[in-house]
Amino acid sequence: MDLDVFVSAHRAEWDRLDALLRRQRRLSGAEADELVTLYQRTATHLSLIQSSAPDPQLIGRLTHLVARARSAVTGTRRASWRDVTHFLARGFPAAVYRSRHWWVPTALLSTVLAAVIGWWIATHPEVQASIAAPSELRELTRPGGEYETYYSSHPATSFAAQVWTNNAQAAAMCLVLGAFLCFPVIWILFQNMLNLGVGIGLMSSADRLDTFLGLVLPHGLLELTAVFVAAGTGLRLGWTVIDPGPRIRRTALAEEGRAALGMAIGLALVLFVSGAIEGFVTPSGLPTWARISIGVAAELAFFAYVYVLGGRAARAGETGDLDGSDRSSEVPLAA
Repeated sequence: MDLDVFVSAHRAEWDRLDALLRRQRRLSGAEADELVTLYQRTATHLSLIQSSAPDPQLIGRLTHLVARARSAVTGTRRASWRDVTHFLARGFPAAVYRSRHWWVPTALLSTVLAAVIGWWIATHPEVQASIAAPSELRELTRPGGEYETYYSSHPATSFAAQVWTNNAQAAAMCLVLGAFLCFPVIWILFQNMLNLGVGIGLMSSADRLDTFLGLVLPHGLLELTAVFVAAGTGLRLGWTVIDPGPRIRRTALAEEGRAALGMAIGLALVLFVSGAIEGFVTPSGLPTWARISIGVAAELAFFAYVYVLGGRAARAGETGDLDGSDRSSEVPLAA
């Protein structure tokens, strides 16, 4: 395609579209129809230029022009409480449900990995010696040691906020970095399982595994589930880059990326709950069975939320993506 000839042939249409968009007064019916037609044609022109004769400056101008025209044609819509309700009741749980084939295996494999690391450390004194000096290990694992006092070392409110921030960052990194062919997600997940495995191994070697699990399970069940969901979604996003299936790679990545962004918001709320449990329940004076029961109840509530509400919404066609009216539309074709 001769770009100069193409620009000369269609510049008048682009200028006319720009002029209509700059009108201060309300457009007449004929002008509104003309704006829609020019929007469709300009969008088609943009697609042709992008595929045949990419020119950064021209593409930038037409992209801005098409975006303005689309806003004028479709109108702008402000988020409302109805959107929040829809997201929490349908969008987020459906997105988690749809990605279950990724995060459930991720959870199972990660749990096995942490258990294997814990067993390896617990049964090999030389590995324990490579982690820290014997005196330091005793300080970590003794009654009233660092593993136990960690959860009560700061005021509950500030500790819960700190935990929530750290976990939300880890989940967000899994979701965002998944697009880089999965490897960063695997590394982040391995680091988390390594830390868990070290705690299991050291406390088990001191015959205090029950104490360790009594401290970890109340908040850890929900917290780790959220991390597994984030990691599984990140892996799914990375696999979309490798194999987008029947969709165009750019379209597939945009769809999965938007769903992942919504999941980041939803998982931040889930991690807020687990952080509150870790800050207020884990270090509390409640019996171990009561603290663990609270953690199990929170975990079961999350699974019911995903598999009941999310499953129902997913079967009804909900994907967790934006509504069609809120997405960047596919390039329209002029009649």
